[in-house]
Amino acid sequence: MKVTTEKIPESQVVMTIEVEAERLDEAREKALRKLSPRAKVPGFRPGKAPPNLVRQYFGEERILDEALDALVPVVYREALQAEEDVDPIAHPRFVIQTTEPLVLKATIPVRPTVDLGDYAAIRVQQEEIDVPEERVDQTLDTIRRRSATLEPVEREVGWRDVVRLNVTGTVDDETMIESQEAEVQLAEDRDVLFPGFEEQITGHKKGDEFEFDLDVPDEARAAQFAGRTCHFTVRIIETKEEVLPPLDDEFAKQVGEGFETVDALKERIRADIRATLQQQLDQKYQDEILGELVERSTIEFPPVLLDAEIDRIMHDQAGHIEQGRGLENYLAALGKTEEEVREELRPIADTRLRRSLVLSRVTEAEDIQATDEDVETEVDMLTASAGAQAQQLRALFNNAEGRATIRRNLLTRRTLARLVELATQDGAPTAEVEKPAPKRKAKAAAAAADPAPAGELTAAEPTGEERPAE
Repeated sequence: MKVTTEKIPESQVVMTIEVEAERLDEAREKALRKLSPRAKVPGFRPGKAPPNLVRQYFGEERILDEALDALVPVVYREALQAEEDVDPIAHPRFVIQTTEPLVLKATIPVRPTVDLGDYAAIRVQQEEIDVPEERVDQTLDTIRRRSATLEPVEREVGWRDVVRLNVTGTVDDETMIESQEAEVQLAEDRDVLFPGFEEQITGHKKGDEFEFDLDVPDEARAAQFAGRTCHFTVRIIETKEEVLPPLDDEFAKQVGEGFETVDALKERIRADIRATLQQQLDQKYQDEILGELVERSTIEFPPVLLDAEIDRIMHDQAGHIEQGRGLENYLAALGKTEEEVREELRPIADTRLRRSLVLSRVTEAEDIQATDEDVETEVDMLTASAGAQAQQLRALFNNAEGRATIRRNLLTRRTLARLVELATQDGAPTAEVEKPAPKRKAKAAAAAADPAPAGELTAAEPTGEERPAE
């Protein structure tokens, strides 16, 4: 058997295998014997017909196909053993060039190649965090609204008011909505039914009965009415005004575990907002560094990896949107063919794959590790806040696949932290590289949790120092 190889673009190798004529003849004979019991030759029991009649019954082409099905995988494995430099990562694509002699070409996807270049020279400017005072005020208003009271008023309806009303909506004499004494709060940042409804309610007062028309948006839940015009008849029964508690030290003492003054509460909110913004900024900064690294790198990978990444995204989206009802229902919900969806996902999958390959290469180059002890510590932290479900959650990680996922996540975090460290050199603030942590008890891990995000403080609710790890 003669074997030659040629590297081609996209991390593939074309292997040409020329097989001795004797081996093909032998494979044909084996195929003939295998097919013989299936031959229905008059006058002969199955498997007893002479070879020449069996050959006539099936034809040379069928026998050759059967022979090749058995022979090709065998000679391919032998060729791989002879060519040790070829490291396949997926099944090859075979093409039979000739059968006399037998010459086949195998296009083999091999491991991707990533040349990072001088990745340590990447520098990305960091942004400074600014906490807008209006955001602190908005969070304070959100906390106060949780303790707000509602008081009846006789004036015209305004924003934030709670309105009790009768409403009927018809589309060409078909009833789209009919609700009696429904209570709704008019908020500028959300729609009660669909855009324009609240604006028609404001300015009216208790006892008013009025009519108006609105276009039904295309994304309306009742699909049969989408794009048509709905005629509304509304009668306002009652209007209530939202009354917020006074923003004073007494109110501050009722929030969370209690704050002595409003200023102390504001400072905590400001710190939580800053922490949230910092987390967002860190994520954005990592993305920018990784994007710059991908741009600078030379990356080559076989098409099969991109197809696999598209498969993963489709599987994730189908499971999330259709709750496991399958790809067919997922495509039906989108109103698209599988080919259309795959083509739309291709650039997303390409970006994800390139970033993953680059990160893996940096992990290797920097010799970043995650030990079994590191994985165990991470499991402790993840289960620390699970309470009665801690053992059940731990069981999810107590297998090879679960621990491999945790290890990958650890390596990703540490690699990103290393890239941040490199990108913030030369006197710029340097991010602390995550080091393998010592094994800690679950309580200690919980105590190290991040503070609660802004706006999550409510009466009788723990603050960040007491909040369990998420």
